Amino acid sequence: MKTILRTDLTVEDISRGFTYNEYEGKGLYGWSGKLTIQPEYQRNYIYNDGKKDVAVIDSLLKKYPLGIIYFNRVGEDKYEVLDGQQRITSFGRFLTDKFAIKDENGMEQYFSGLAKDKQEIIMQSHLLIYICEGEESEIKEWFKTINIAGVPLNEQELLNAVYSGPFVTKAKEVFSNSTNSRIQIWDAFLSGNVKRQDYLHTALEWVCKGKCTVGDYMCRHRYDDNISELYTYFNSVIDWIQSVFSDVESEMRGQEWGRLYETYHKKSYDINAIHTRLTELYADPYVKNRKGIYEYLLSGEILPQLLDVRVFDEATKKAIYKKQTEEAKAEGKSNCPYCAIGHDNNSAKIWEQKDMDADHVTAWSKGGSTDISNCQMLCKHHNRAKGNK
Repeated sequence: MKTILRTDLTVEDISRGFTYNEYEGKGLYGWSGKLTIQPEYQRNYIYNDGKKDVAVIDSLLKKYPLGIIYFNRVGEDKYEVLDGQQRITSFGRFLTDKFAIKDENGMEQYFSGLAKDKQEIIMQSHLLIYICEGEESEIKEWFKTINIAGVPLNEQELLNAVYSGPFVTKAKEVFSNSTNSRIQIWDAFLSGNVKRQDYLHTALEWVCKGKCTVGDYMCRHRYDDNISELYTYFNSVIDWIQSVFSDVESEMRGQEWGRLYETYHKKSYDINAIHTRLTELYADPYVKNRKGIYEYLLSGEILPQLLDVRVFDEATKKAIYKKQTEEAKAEGKSNCPYCAIGHDNNSAKIWEQKDMDADHVTAWSKGGSTDISNCQMLCKHHNRAKGNK
């Protein structure tokens, strides 16, 4: 890969003809149309938070260097931003009055309202730009090594770069577009940041069904001109969630819905019964893991370990152990109720507390409470054998 250092270009030069797409939230073109600011392998613009974008302008006003920017030469006098699109989009947006900064008096100022000398400082700031030229594989490999302003590329942003093409373009239009009206629905079930490609990554993980990696899937579909399989499968999962659970709770966000869909979607559910049990379990003080409630219900309530039901405290264990042991010694029986009714050598054995476990007399899953009135101490062997009986 060849590189040429340019130090003659200014903010004014690069911002000339700056075009910003408010709908997609990205800078499109600059440098009089010669520069593509956000090619498809680039991450979305994430500096529009009133902090990072403002920091870029403050740096220019203080005459601080913005750091090295890299352009990729893609044709005769045609370039695309390899690294620096967040900074370029920030000063391009400011010069076109898309956001304001605060002056020394705390007053908000748009570029058009700044004093002429401050406008000149910004416009005439020189940039340190390397023009790169090489094969696609070289450019992509270099891009993968770059961290932008201390914010590393995440896994999906890197995959978008490596497998850029028609598929990524169309997938980002749906799953990385914060103005998509469906995002509000998806927010209830997906975790992460739509602009950082987290929703796209989740959709790809779901459609992979654990049979391949996201990278493998993107590689196979890189040049597809549609995302019908991805979008259809994703909507199938979302529709299934809504068909089973009528309530939307915070614990639903970030569940492994793709795996749950593959495991349970062929079973039928009574939505009213699910609602009733969900309400009961949310109100149960012994349930420690509310996120586990969803698979617990989907599984037919056969996996109580998902709920991390609160166990008996040490004081309760000691009190029950003492009571059982005293009674057992008086009767000449084992202090494990199950051993005591047996006919082997353990029928009269007095176990140490360290060799016993606390157990629900009536299983929690069958309505038994986690309090002293429902506690018994069993030897470890019988407690493990008892299970959920």
